[in-house]
Amino acid sequence: MLQEFFNDLIAKVKYNKMLQQFNPKNKDIQVFVKEGLCHRKDAKVSVFDSSVQGGDAVWEGLRVYKGGIFCLDKHLERLYASAKSLAFTDIPDLSFIKNAVFDTLKANAMKDDVHIRLTLTRGEKITSGMDPRLNQNGSCLIVLAEWKPLVYDNDNGIKVITAHIQRNTPKHLDSKIHHANLLNNILAKIQANVAGKDAALMLDAYGFVAELNGTNLFMVKNNILYTPHADACLHGITRGLIIQIAKDNGIELVEKNLSLTEFYTADEVFCTGTMGELTPVIEIDGRIIENRNKSELLPFLQELFTAVIPEYSEPLPF
Repeated sequence: MLQEFFNDLIAKVKYNKMLQQFNPKNKDIQVFVKEGLCHRKDAKVSVFDSSVQGGDAVWEGLRVYKGGIFCLDKHLERLYASAKSLAFTDIPDLSFIKNAVFDTLKANAMKDDVHIRLTLTRGEKITSGMDPRLNQNGSCLIVLAEWKPLVYDNDNGIKVITAHIQRNTPKHLDSKIHHANLLNNILAKIQANVAGKDAALMLDAYGFVAELNGTNLFMVKNNILYTPHADACLHGITRGLIIQIAKDNGIELVEKNLSLTEFYTADEVFCTGTMGELTPVIEIDGRIIENRNKSELLPFLQELFTAVIPEYSEPLPF
């Protein structure tokens, strides 16, 4: 019986539709590390790097669409704000970071259907330890661009389960800092994997819905769009854009504390993020999102979002 349980568990994890696959096109990509480009097999940081020593780094996820980088300036501003919040003393000029991104994409001949993992670590320490004063060699910029499709199934939607792991609050580790210490989210994702679900829904310290382990959440009820206060979740860039799109198109939007009960009984639920765009959530904790009022707000928002991608994308200079 025990062996059957573990076999079933392994099958759930291995064949989960959310599990990303290796793309052979990424076999020989060039990666930017600190000052220049190198082959992926040579793309390394020191064992003394702060990201290794304590997850001491900040990051952004960027999406490339048809020759343009979506919301590039917004992502770079958030990267800068996160680094400043963590008291980085050597933050590269934003023009340097932007050029490193462009150089990486050009070296790989990438112009569409690409995901960029942009990381800035506090840099290499003179000896192992927690104290940031040991970082005396400058910060380390990493630009990792890969051919990668959207991570979520935007046609069929995803199923989620509520994790017992709470989202960080500002009095512990502010989720507005887009830091690389993702253990809070990873623990929640492990719980979703074990349950055979696509993602984990995380609550705040008061039991209200915060976000999924990697994306923000919205719900629709009676043609009103709701989203949780961004107190215990990241101010997602896609989240902010959806809020703006709703306002520009006369869609009533309310930010408030939302309970699981409200999400269980919503007409539509969806998550937003750079790697998934707008993705329907079709089940929460075994409750099917029934859409009893036949709401069509989500597909309308998906169309509006797709339409503004070119407007918010910075063209590649090559």
